[in-house]
Amino acid sequence: MSDAIKAEIREKALSEGFSTVGFAPVTMGQREQARLEAFVANGEYGEMAWMAERMHHRREPQGLWPEVKTVLVLGLDYTPDENPLWLLERTSEANISCYARNRDYHDLIKKRLKRIARWMVDRFGGDVKVFVDTAPVLEKPLGALSGIGWQGKHSVLVSRHFGSWLFLGEIYMTLEMAPDTPEKDHCGRCRRCLDVCPTDAFPEPYTLDARRCISYLTIEHKGPIPLEFREAIGNRVYGCDDCLAICPWNKFAPPTDEAWFLPRAAVQGAKLADYLHLDDAAFRTMFSGSPVKRIGRDRFLRNVLIACGNSGDISLIPPVEALIDDDAAVVRGAAVWALRKLSPSRFEALREKAAREEDQDVRAEWA
Repeated sequence: MSDAIKAEIREKALSEGFSTVGFAPVTMGQREQARLEAFVANGEYGEMAWMAERMHHRREPQGLWPEVKTVLVLGLDYTPDENPLWLLERTSEANISCYARNRDYHDLIKKRLKRIARWMVDRFGGDVKVFVDTAPVLEKPLGALSGIGWQGKHSVLVSRHFGSWLFLGEIYMTLEMAPDTPEKDHCGRCRRCLDVCPTDAFPEPYTLDARRCISYLTIEHKGPIPLEFREAIGNRVYGCDDCLAICPWNKFAPPTDEAWFLPRAAVQGAKLADYLHLDDAAFRTMFSGSPVKRIGRDRFLRNVLIACGNSGDISLIPPVEALIDDDAAVVRGAAVWALRKLSPSRFEALREKAAREEDQDVRAEWA
């Protein structure tokens, strides 16, 4: 009976647009728990304090919901139509992570999860809860336990069919289903994802130090980006796909045809210069419904200005200089750095002027 119910649930999930489906047990392995505890103990979560909170909920599904008997893990493919690594060579263009080039995946996946969950309760009874990166859930280890992929050395779930390009969602259910067979680790000796990282964010295989990760630095980190990482950021203005894009398993993944994930006009081929004029209202309008909107105009411009400094494009000097007087300190500081990279002579001239200022904050930004 369990197999028949599983087959029906799987068929329903696929009909709702998910790419892959698996059933996971509610007991996490000791290896997965040890990795989580080391990540937190070493402070590798940076400013993401929520990673260290509610650890008893995060370690095991039953810690979050004692009644859960089975976890349904669903993956949705978002494979881009071109390799994101190619964009790194176009230094005057803005490089936004593939997952954020259109609408927020959380909204789409949650709607589909809720439809499936309501159908499951009506069809089989019991109770359910749905999650999509919104609760203390170890999504990637659960994905590996469900058989839809394995955690690669970059810590991201890898699928033999969809490579590293899977969004994940979960339905916790009180129905007890036999779990699917966990997927084996197929990384072998490959370490391309580790070696490609421009900031050495992987202390060892399967371990990520978020404090060095460009995705963390451009999205979660709120203040000025540390100087040691700025040049390595290149033209990445929101997130980073390097370790995902380099994975050899991506060659089996066809580009997504999900309209929700196709790049919007404000992102497709956008130049760094296209973003330098944005005030808060224009930023919110341009990125309405996008994950990019979450970091706000000031942090986004901080990232864009760092990319400007790395571009070597002297046509950007006037709009960069205009942002030196921005209301936001994090924007002003990034503009000063970018100007120094693009035009050392202009930077020195303005620094001498700032040295004569009585405002200590202004003088500090030019130090």
